[in-house]
Amino acid sequence: MLEQRIQQQFFDSADLKYQAAEALTRPIADAVQAVLGCITAGGKLLACGSGAAAADAQHFAAQLVGCFERDRPALAAIALGADGALMSAMAEEADASQLYVKPLRALGNPGDILVALSATGQSPAVLAAVDAAHDQDMTVIALTGRGGGALGARLAETDVHICVPHDRAVRIQEVHQLALHCICDAVDLQLLGEQDNA
Repeated sequence: MLEQRIQQQFFDSADLKYQAAEALTRPIADAVQAVLGCITAGGKLLACGSGAAAADAQHFAAQLVGCFERDRPALAAIALGADGALMSAMAEEADASQLYVKPLRALGNPGDILVALSATGQSPAVLAAVDAAHDQDMTVIALTGRGGGALGARLAETDVHICVPHDRAVRIQEVHQLALHCICDAVDLQLLGEQDNA
């Protein structure tokens, strides 16, 4: 019984990824172009999310600053919320919905990109960050599910929406991780060319 349930988790995840591939290829490619335009112009990426999505934001920033699968110069990326002292200070002086706003205003510039992750599209802190990014003439790459929620409705025409066609948060987050890996892989491909496997 337990082994069957475990296998079903793998099958469900694989099925969603297979189904989402066609729907998400274009928005992921659009996100890659936005990222390349930003970094080649000297801009940076700021990433945020709530709960598990905050960890995905940190993972994404680490892959850009460090490396994905091969060595390259560091790319400018920051995970908002990764600094525990800053976040605890922010929590003391503002309501939770404003957690990312002040750091974003301090670090973000016009032409930078906010990568906003929210499986439901309803996270108040992420929604406030998107509004602050728009106020600073930043592009938003939003990764959502469940139809996009309030986050999808806040996006501008110049933003990119990667909306996973599913309702379960855990499945949405699995596809978000794959989408972020696709962005890293494609950025490396565009910057470094094909990898020589010889």
